[in-house]
Amino acid sequence: MELDLGAVRAFVAVAEDRYFGEAAIRLEVSQQAVSKRVAKLEADLGVQLLSRTRGGAEPTEDGEAFLKHARALIGLADQAVEQLRGRRRPLRVDVLGTRLATMEVIRAFHADHDVELELVTPGLGAERRPMLPDSVDAAFARVSTVSDPAISRTPAYLEPANLLVGRRHPLARRRRVAMAELAGLTAWMPYSARASEWAEFWQELCPAFGVLVDTGGPNFGLEHHIEVLSTATDRVGFVGAKMHVPWHPDVVQIPLVDPTPVYPFSLLWRHENRHPTLSLLVEHVRSGYRPFDAERQWLPEGDRAAMSI
Repeated sequence: MELDLGAVRAFVAVAEDRYFGEAAIRLEVSQQAVSKRVAKLEADLGVQLLSRTRGGAEPTEDGEAFLKHARALIGLADQAVEQLRGRRRPLRVDVLGTRLATMEVIRAFHADHDVELELVTPGLGAERRPMLPDSVDAAFARVSTVSDPAISRTPAYLEPANLLVGRRHPLARRRRVAMAELAGLTAWMPYSARASEWAEFWQELCPAFGVLVDTGGPNFGLEHHIEVLSTATDRVGFVGAKMHVPWHPDVVQIPLVDPTPVYPFSLLWRHENRHPTLSLLVEHVRSGYRPFDAERQWLPEGDRAAMSI
């Protein structure tokens, strides 16, 4: 015998609402349709599920026994439908920020596959958030290890860092700057005053090369940061080489070398996620990744093993 889910749903609605009329409103069908469906279910099962009175309807002993199983059947059916609907929605990806290198990765992926995407941008300057927010299918983040066995990780991108200085700064005319030359200089980083992925990276890098850090002053955003550096002769800044930085006539970017600091982006996703576009994104990221080169690049010690594979 095959159960009619529509009839099972009608029985559950009447059992919970106690009235055929109320159940009909919930199911958006006529009261007669609800009555016919319950009657058919009772006939198929060979038992009376509801006791009908002028005051409404009450589950019989058999009805009470069947009710918990009926709810489970409906719940499973609804979950199956919702999962299929979820597979047809756009892939939600946390890219951290629209100015960052992760946008270049996503743009290239979209150009290759032309799929529906929904981008989430909390920003690197934001305080630490969940490693993989529940609201997204995948997320870019600086992660060297993953403690949750339900989450997968793959290296995604190593973004070179550039030096950011005003045209009056002594280093402004250089084509490249070795990291050793930054010893004793002060990097102005008001965004590093709070714990974040971005701030923690530079808090590890600067002491390694003798760079002093000034976190003073409010963080009024990237435009203000560049404006202040445009007239500074005693402070420098850092920026990702692929980052979209607002143009300023008195600010220049200079590649850093010997070694080149690289910011580590990983891609995270959940094992159970079956969105059809997710596997395409993972494969795209893996195929385009260039591993860490210890002879030319610099990473914090804790990131090196994870980004070398």
